[in-house]
Amino acid sequence: MTPGFVAALLFGTFLFFIILRVPVAIALALACLPVFFIEPRLAPVLLPQQMFRSYNSFILLAVPFFLLAANLMNVAGITDRLIRLARALVGHLPGGLGHVNVVVSMFFAGISGSSTADAAGIGSLLIPQMKKEGFSSSFAVAVTACSSVMGVIIPPSILMVVWGGLMSVSIGGLFLAGVIPGILIAGAQMATVYVYARRHGMGLHDRATLVELARSVLGATLALLTPIIIVGGIVGGLFTPTEASVVAAIYALFLGIVVYRTVGLGKLAHVLYDTGRFASIALFCIGTASAFGWILAYFKIPAALVAYVETLNLGVSEMGIAVAVSFLVIGCFIDAIPAIIILGTVLFPVTQAVGMHPIHFAIIGIISLAFGLVTPPYGLCLLISCAIGQITVRQALRDVAMILAPMLAILALVIFFPELTLWLPKLLMPKFIN
Repeated sequence: MTPGFVAALLFGTFLFFIILRVPVAIALALACLPVFFIEPRLAPVLLPQQMFRSYNSFILLAVPFFLLAANLMNVAGITDRLIRLARALVGHLPGGLGHVNVVVSMFFAGISGSSTADAAGIGSLLIPQMKKEGFSSSFAVAVTACSSVMGVIIPPSILMVVWGGLMSVSIGGLFLAGVIPGILIAGAQMATVYVYARRHGMGLHDRATLVELARSVLGATLALLTPIIIVGGIVGGLFTPTEASVVAAIYALFLGIVVYRTVGLGKLAHVLYDTGRFASIALFCIGTASAFGWILAYFKIPAALVAYVETLNLGVSEMGIAVAVSFLVIGCFIDAIPAIIILGTVLFPVTQAVGMHPIHFAIIGIISLAFGLVTPPYGLCLLISCAIGQITVRQALRDVAMILAPMLAILALVIFFPELTLWLPKLLMPKFIN
């Protein structure tokens, strides 16, 4: 079988099952089976073998532990403290709670590494409040969904851990590379909220006094130490990303049980159950996607794609646009982790052939996949936010598009100006960044 035939068979079968609304992880496994039966050198038993081989990875332990840390932070009341701090900092601006929503998502992104935890935790608190303040339901949902994508862009990030582990890219470098794009995306969102508030005549709120600001900073200080501990520990060589995820979980548990005393045995059992459930879903996706990716590599489909791209004489910017479009499209239909395993591993040698830096490629891919969390039909963060706001996805699409447009402009800046992602890693981790 030729690489083209195998690629058509794999992706065609996968899309067929997606159209039938088969869960993504199962659709990936079913798409592999025809190849195993048709090719005489292969056997169906290779499917579970490749799945279990993918799980034999120390770095993947970071996924459940970062999810555990995020869930503990939500239950421990950390989100409330971050909201009070954000309100004291930017609540006085036009459209105050909209800005608070964006800023608290930045803070929470530096703690959790999970966009869905961000959307669920922050959305349940702020969407009802934003509606009371005069925001339309659709705009409140759109701001919450779009701001939650920073959870996988601003470090720590579960997607960066998976990406770095799969493609042998410095995870500390990826964490640092996400800082500037994440801040720029937050700025674009706040600018959109400002324009919306001005157009709808939303008045100013009272500025927080210095005493109120000091109290809110003091209340959130321990929570804000989390990203410093995680990223600082990795960059400083104190621990690996997997060890950092364990440290984050233990620290969150310490805050919830000892410091804030908001996590009891009942809540802890519920958190552990939820973490195990969501982690198992993510890891099962990783297993089936790894088997799918193994078939692509076995039939040398990435090599065939590299040979084709070399004939086009593409530059780094043109390749960056192609990467972004590819991930934006696939992110509309499947979860980010299997998308990284399938598409990322295929495109990685292609980007190397045109001279794109591995970290630059990773950040373009991760930002594009993050935007897929708010684009239908998959759009998990959008679905969560719509459920909280009690509206349909169709009702929120117009406002989502309004906020997403300047975010896409930031993605374009990242593509055309690689130093936006590479400057900080080169400054702080020059030994690990070529």
